[in-house]
Amino acid sequence: MSIIKQEQGDVWTIVHGDCVEGISGLPDASIDYSIFSPPFSSLYTYSNSPRDMGNCRTDEEFFEHFGFLIEQLARVMKPGRNVSFHCMQLPTSKERDGYIGLKDFRGDLIRAFQKHGFIYASEVAIWKDPVTAMQRTKALGLLHKTVRGNASMSRQGIADYLVTMRAPGDVVDRVTHDPAQYPVDKWQKIASPIWMDINPNDTLQYRSAREHDDERHIAPLQLEVIRRGIDLWSNPGDVVLSPFTGIGSEGVVATEMGRKFIGFELKESYFNQAVANLKNASKQHDMFAEAV
Repeated sequence: MSIIKQEQGDVWTIVHGDCVEGISGLPDASIDYSIFSPPFSSLYTYSNSPRDMGNCRTDEEFFEHFGFLIEQLARVMKPGRNVSFHCMQLPTSKERDGYIGLKDFRGDLIRAFQKHGFIYASEVAIWKDPVTAMQRTKALGLLHKTVRGNASMSRQGIADYLVTMRAPGDVVDRVTHDPAQYPVDKWQKIASPIWMDINPNDTLQYRSAREHDDERHIAPLQLEVIRRGIDLWSNPGDVVLSPFTGIGSEGVVATEMGRKFIGFELKESYFNQAVANLKNASKQHDMFAEAV
Protein backbone atom coordinates (compact mmCIF):
# COMPACT_ATOMS: atom_id res chain seq x y z
CA MET A 1 0.00 0.00 0.00
CA SER A 2 1.34 3.42 -0.96
CA ILE A 3 1.01 5.04 2.47
CA ILE A 4 4.09 7.14 3.16
CA LYS A 5 3.23 8.59 6.55
CA GLN A 6 0.31 9.63 8.70
CA GLU A 7 -0.44 12.42 11.16
CA GLN A 8 -3.41 12.64 13.48
CA GLY A 9 -5.02 14.74 16.18
CA ASP A 10 -7.90 14.06 18.53
CA VAL A 11 -10.54 14.13 15.78
CA TRP A 12 -8.58 14.16 12.52
CA THR A 13 -6.28 11.92 10.54
CA ILE A 14 -4.34 12.88 7.41
CA VAL A 15 -2.52 10.29 5.35
CA HIS A 16 0.32 11.09 2.94
CA GLY A 17 -0.23 8.62 0.15
CA ASP A 18 -2.46 7.39 -2.65
CA CYS A 19 -6.15 7.98 -1.84
CA VAL A 20 -7.44 4.90 -3.70
CA GLU A 21 -5.17 2.51 -1.85
CA GLY A 22 -5.62 4.41 1.40
CA ILE A 23 -9.42 4.36 1.29
CA SER A 24 -9.32 0.65 0.45
CA GLY A 25 -8.13 0.16 4.04
CA LEU A 26 -11.19 1.83 5.55
CA PRO A 27 -14.12 -0.31 6.79
CA ASP A 28 -17.28 -0.70 4.73
CA ALA A 29 -20.02 1.88 5.39
CA SER A 30 -17.81 3.92 7.72
CA ILE A 31 -18.06 7.41 6.18
CA ASP A 32 -20.97 9.78 6.81
CA TYR A 33 -20.14 12.51 4.28
CA SER A 34 -17.44 13.27 1.72
CA ILE A 35 -16.62 16.61 0.11
CA PHE A 36 -13.68 17.46 -2.16
CA SER A 37 -12.41 19.04 -5.36
CA PRO A 38 -11.26 16.38 -7.85
CA PRO A 39 -8.15 17.05 -9.95
CA PHE A 40 -8.63 18.20 -13.52
CA SER A 41 -7.10 15.86 -16.09
CA SER A 42 -4.23 17.51 -17.96
CA LEU A 43 -5.21 21.02 -16.78
CA TYR A 44 -2.93 21.40 -13.75
CA THR A 45 0.13 19.38 -12.82
CA TYR A 46 0.23 18.93 -9.06
CA SER A 47 3.10 16.42 -8.96
CA ASN A 48 5.11 14.09 -11.19
CA SER A 49 3.77 10.94 -9.53
CA PRO A 50 2.10 8.38 -11.82
CA ARG A 51 -0.47 8.00 -9.03
CA ASP A 52 -1.52 11.64 -9.51
CA MET A 53 -4.80 11.65 -11.45
CA GLY A 54 -3.97 15.13 -12.75
CA ASN A 55 -1.11 13.58 -14.74
CA CYS A 56 -3.39 11.54 -16.98
CA ARG A 57 -2.71 12.11 -20.69
CA THR A 58 -6.34 11.91 -21.83
CA ASP A 59 -9.81 12.36 -20.38
CA GLU A 60 -10.46 8.65 -20.89
CA GLU A 61 -7.36 7.78 -18.87
CA PHE A 62 -8.39 10.18 -16.12
CA PHE A 63 -11.88 8.72 -15.74
CA GLU A 64 -10.51 5.17 -15.76
CA HIS A 65 -8.19 6.16 -12.89
CA PHE A 66 -10.91 8.17 -11.11
CA GLY A 67 -13.28 5.21 -11.37
CA PHE A 68 -11.16 3.23 -8.91
CA LEU A 69 -11.74 5.99 -6.35
CA ILE A 70 -15.49 6.06 -6.96
CA GLU A 71 -15.58 2.29 -6.48
CA GLN A 72 -13.98 2.71 -3.05
CA LEU A 73 -16.28 5.62 -2.16
CA ALA A 74 -19.28 3.44 -3.02
CA ARG A 75 -17.97 0.87 -0.53
CA VAL A 76 -17.10 3.14 2.40
CA MET A 77 -20.07 5.52 2.26
CA LYS A 78 -22.96 4.72 4.56
CA PRO A 79 -26.18 3.89 2.65
CA GLY A 80 -28.21 6.95 1.75
CA ARG A 81 -25.45 9.42 2.68
CA ASN A 82 -23.84 11.94 0.36
CA VAL A 83 -20.66 12.72 -1.57
CA SER A 84 -20.22 16.32 -2.79
CA PHE A 85 -17.65 17.34 -5.38
CA HIS A 86 -16.67 20.87 -6.36
CA CYS A 87 -15.92 21.38 -10.06
CA MET A 88 -16.31 23.56 -13.13
CA GLN A 89 -16.75 23.05 -16.85
CA LEU A 90 -13.37 22.97 -18.55
CA PRO A 91 -12.38 25.37 -21.35
CA THR A 92 -10.70 23.78 -24.35
CA SER A 93 -7.89 25.21 -26.44
CA LYS A 94 -7.03 25.06 -30.11
CA GLU A 95 -3.56 23.70 -29.34
CA ARG A 96 -4.60 20.96 -26.90
CA ASP A 97 -8.08 19.98 -28.12
CA GLY A 98 -8.27 21.25 -31.68
CA TYR A 99 -11.16 23.64 -30.97
CA ILE A 100 -12.16 26.48 -28.65
CA GLY A 101 -15.16 25.69 -26.49
CA LEU A 102 -16.06 23.83 -23.29
CA LYS A 103 -15.90 20.23 -22.07
CA ASP A 104 -18.70 18.90 -19.89
CA PHE A 105 -16.45 17.88 -16.99
CA ARG A 106 -19.28 18.29 -14.49
CA GLY A 107 -21.54 15.97 -16.48
CA ASP A 108 -18.77 13.43 -17.02
CA LEU A 109 -18.16 13.30 -13.25
CA ILE A 110 -21.88 12.80 -12.58
CA ARG A 111 -22.06 9.95 -15.09
CA ALA A 112 -18.92 8.35 -13.63
CA PHE A 113 -20.56 8.24 -10.19
CA GLN A 114 -23.81 6.92 -11.66
CA LYS A 115 -21.91 3.99 -13.20
CA HIS A 116 -21.10 2.90 -9.66
CA GLY A 117 -24.68 3.16 -8.40
CA PHE A 118 -24.65 6.69 -6.96
CA ILE A 119 -27.81 8.78 -7.31
CA TYR A 120 -27.55 12.28 -8.81
CA ALA A 121 -29.13 14.10 -5.89
CA SER A 122 -28.37 17.81 -5.97
CA GLU A 123 -26.30 20.60 -7.47
CA VAL A 124 -25.83 24.31 -6.95
CA ALA A 125 -24.08 26.78 -9.26
CA ILE A 126 -21.62 29.13 -7.56
CA TRP A 127 -21.37 32.54 -9.24
CA LYS A 128 -17.96 33.77 -10.34
CA ASP A 129 -17.13 37.22 -11.70
CA PRO A 130 -16.52 36.95 -15.49
CA VAL A 131 -14.39 40.12 -15.44
CA THR A 132 -12.02 38.57 -12.92
CA ALA A 133 -11.88 35.38 -15.01
CA MET A 134 -11.16 37.40 -18.15
CA GLN A 135 -8.35 39.32 -16.47
CA ARG A 136 -6.80 36.12 -15.12
CA THR A 137 -7.16 33.84 -18.16
CA LYS A 138 -7.43 36.24 -21.15
CA ALA A 139 -9.94 33.73 -22.55
CA LEU A 140 -10.98 34.67 -26.09
CA GLY A 141 -14.66 34.12 -25.34
CA LEU A 142 -14.66 36.66 -22.49
CA LEU A 143 -12.76 39.46 -24.21
CA HIS A 144 -14.80 42.50 -25.19
CA LYS A 145 -12.91 42.76 -28.48
CA THR A 146 -14.34 39.35 -29.40
CA VAL A 147 -17.87 40.75 -29.00
CA ARG A 148 -16.97 43.53 -31.40
CA GLY A 149 -15.06 41.43 -33.93
CA ASN A 150 -16.39 37.85 -33.87
CA ALA A 151 -19.22 37.45 -31.37
CA SER A 152 -19.84 33.85 -32.44
CA MET A 153 -16.81 33.01 -30.31
CA SER A 154 -18.10 34.89 -27.24
CA ARG A 155 -19.36 33.01 -24.21
CA GLN A 156 -20.49 33.56 -20.63
CA GLY A 157 -18.20 33.06 -17.67
CA ILE A 158 -17.84 29.59 -16.14
CA ALA A 159 -19.52 28.95 -12.80
CA ASP A 160 -18.31 26.59 -10.12
CA TYR A 161 -20.62 23.75 -9.08
CA LEU A 162 -21.15 21.77 -5.92
CA VAL A 163 -22.65 18.50 -7.13
CA THR A 164 -23.95 15.98 -4.61
CA MET A 165 -24.32 12.26 -5.27
CA ARG A 166 -26.19 10.02 -2.84
CA ALA A 167 -25.01 6.49 -2.04
CA PRO A 168 -27.72 3.93 -2.81
CA GLY A 169 -29.68 2.25 -0.04
CA ASP A 170 -31.92 3.28 2.81
CA VAL A 171 -30.32 5.69 5.24
CA VAL A 172 -29.89 4.39 8.78
CA ASP A 173 -28.15 7.30 10.51
CA ARG A 174 -30.37 10.18 9.46
CA VAL A 175 -29.12 13.76 9.41
CA THR A 176 -31.49 15.95 11.41
CA HIS A 177 -31.56 19.67 12.19
CA ASP A 178 -33.03 21.58 15.10
CA PRO A 179 -35.38 24.27 13.70
CA ALA A 180 -33.64 26.83 15.89
CA GLN A 181 -30.28 25.98 14.27
CA TYR A 182 -31.69 25.62 10.74
CA PRO A 183 -34.60 28.10 10.41
CA VAL A 184 -36.67 28.53 7.25
CA ASP A 185 -34.80 31.62 6.02
CA LYS A 186 -31.48 29.77 6.26
CA TRP A 187 -32.90 26.82 4.32
CA GLN A 188 -34.30 29.10 1.61
CA LYS A 189 -30.83 30.58 1.15
CA ILE A 190 -29.13 27.19 0.94
CA ALA A 191 -31.88 25.76 -1.30
CA SER A 192 -31.27 28.43 -3.95
CA PRO A 193 -29.96 26.84 -7.18
CA ILE A 194 -27.36 29.62 -7.46
CA TRP A 195 -25.19 30.86 -4.61
CA MET A 196 -24.37 34.47 -5.38
CA ASP A 197 -22.72 35.26 -2.05
CA ILE A 198 -19.61 33.04 -2.01
CA ASN A 199 -16.47 35.13 -1.51
CA PRO A 200 -13.79 33.76 -3.87
CA ASN A 201 -11.10 34.78 -1.37
CA ASP A 202 -12.69 32.85 1.52
CA THR A 203 -10.11 30.09 1.28
CA LEU A 204 -7.66 28.49 3.65
CA GLN A 205 -4.66 29.89 1.79
CA TYR A 206 -5.90 33.42 2.48
CA ARG A 207 -6.73 32.67 6.11
CA SER A 208 -3.47 30.84 6.89
CA ALA A 209 -0.27 32.70 7.74
CA ARG A 210 1.95 31.83 4.78
CA GLU A 211 5.62 32.49 4.12
CA HIS A 212 6.68 34.27 0.97
CA ASP A 213 8.03 31.13 -0.70
CA ASP A 214 5.20 28.82 0.33
CA GLU A 215 3.65 26.90 -2.55
CA ARG A 216 0.18 28.05 -3.51
CA HIS A 217 -2.62 25.51 -3.74
CA ILE A 218 -4.32 25.83 -7.13
CA ALA A 219 -8.11 26.40 -7.31
CA PRO A 220 -8.88 26.00 -3.59
CA LEU A 221 -12.40 25.24 -2.43
CA GLN A 222 -14.01 28.15 -0.58
CA LEU A 223 -14.53 27.51 3.11
CA GLU A 224 -18.16 28.67 3.08
CA VAL A 225 -18.99 26.10 0.39
CA ILE A 226 -17.47 23.37 2.55
CA ARG A 227 -19.26 24.74 5.60
CA ARG A 228 -22.66 24.65 3.92
CA GLY A 229 -22.18 21.09 2.67
CA ILE A 230 -21.02 19.76 6.03
CA ASP A 231 -23.74 21.67 7.89
CA LEU A 232 -26.56 20.39 5.68
CA TRP A 233 -25.49 16.81 5.04
CA SER A 234 -23.84 15.66 8.28
CA ASN A 235 -24.43 15.52 12.02
CA PRO A 236 -22.01 16.64 14.73
CA GLY A 237 -19.63 13.77 15.43
CA ASP A 238 -19.96 12.34 11.90
CA VAL A 239 -16.92 11.25 9.90
CA VAL A 240 -16.09 13.48 6.91
CA LEU A 241 -13.74 12.22 4.19
CA SER A 242 -11.65 14.06 1.59
CA PRO A 243 -9.66 11.96 -0.91
CA PHE A 244 -7.84 15.10 -2.14
CA THR A 245 -7.06 16.99 1.06
CA GLY A 246 -4.74 19.59 -0.46
CA ILE A 247 -3.75 22.02 2.27
CA GLY A 248 -6.56 20.79 4.54
CA SER A 249 -9.56 23.03 3.83
CA GLU A 250 -12.20 20.33 4.32
CA GLY A 251 -10.46 19.05 7.44
CA VAL A 252 -10.20 22.47 9.08
CA VAL A 253 -13.89 23.22 8.50
CA ALA A 254 -14.98 19.72 9.57
CA THR A 255 -13.12 19.91 12.88
CA GLU A 256 -14.30 23.47 13.53
CA MET A 257 -17.87 22.21 13.08
CA GLY A 258 -17.49 19.31 15.51
CA ARG A 259 -17.00 16.53 12.97
CA LYS A 260 -14.27 13.91 12.66
CA PHE A 261 -12.08 14.03 9.57
CA ILE A 262 -10.08 11.59 7.44
CA GLY A 263 -8.04 12.97 4.56
CA PHE A 264 -5.57 11.70 1.96
CA GLU A 265 -2.99 13.79 0.13
CA LEU A 266 -0.40 12.57 -2.36
CA LYS A 267 1.77 15.67 -2.60
CA GLU A 268 4.21 16.08 0.30
CA SER A 269 4.21 19.89 0.44
CA TYR A 270 0.39 19.96 0.56
CA PHE A 271 0.35 17.19 3.17
CA ASN A 272 2.77 19.10 5.40
CA GLN A 273 0.75 22.31 5.07
CA ALA A 274 -2.49 20.44 5.79
CA VAL A 275 -1.03 18.97 8.97
CA ALA A 276 0.12 22.43 10.09
CA ASN A 277 -3.32 23.90 9.32
CA LEU A 278 -5.15 21.12 11.20
CA LYS A 279 -2.88 21.46 14.22
CA ASN A 280 -3.41 25.22 14.24
CA ALA A 281 -7.18 24.81 13.92
CA SER A 282 -7.22 22.30 16.78
CA LYS A 283 -5.18 24.66 18.96
CA GLN A 284 -7.55 27.56 18.27
CA HIS A 285 -10.56 25.32 18.99
CA ASP A 286 -9.07 24.26 22.33
CA MET A 287 -8.35 27.88 23.28
CA PHE A 288 -11.93 28.85 22.44
CA ALA A 289 -13.31 25.92 24.46
CA GLU A 290 -11.23 26.94 27.48
CA ALA A 291 -12.42 30.54 27.20
CA VAL A 292 -16.04 29.44 27.14
